[in-house]
Amino acid sequence: MRSTTAVNVVVAGFGSTYRHDDAVGSVVAERAVARMPLSHYVGPLADPLDLLGVWNEADLVIVVDAVTSGAPVGTLHTLEIDVNHDVPERVATTSSPGVASTHGIGLTAVLGLARALHQAPRRLVVVAIEGERFDLGEGLSAAVEAAVPLAVQQVVELIEEVQPCA
Repeated sequence: MRSTTAVNVVVAGFGSTYRHDDAVGSVVAERAVARMPLSHYVGPLADPLDLLGVWNEADLVIVVDAVTSGAPVGTLHTLEIDVNHDVPERVATTSSPGVASTHGIGLTAVLGLARALHQAPRRLVVVAIEGERFDLGEGLSAAVEAAVPLAVQQVVELIEEVQPCA
């Protein structure tokens, strides 16, 4: 941790506000950044490619998204991605195998591109909530809504690791 310079933290919320639980990434990211004003919120994002140029050399990037892995709805998944080594795409979103992603190019592919361009963040953590409804419409399912405070707290704690006085 650096004490004399500002720490660059990006919190990226993925998903569509018009596809029920898909909106949870932005909901969690916005609430966490509201509690940690020295961090920077980006979103709602639809594609991991949107992170290029935003996360360049950030000290910490937290990606928040909804996932479908077969775990119970509302389950919180947290995974730190090794920014210096290739990670199989199937584990890029959560620690559970077989997680489905709706994004065209995966997060680890974008990370590989950022590394090639010397623009990768120093640390990358994914915080995801197991979703239930991804059909058209607004509002989170009850189990996903109930998991939001825990996910917000997880994001805040990750930020506090690098910005303890924020």
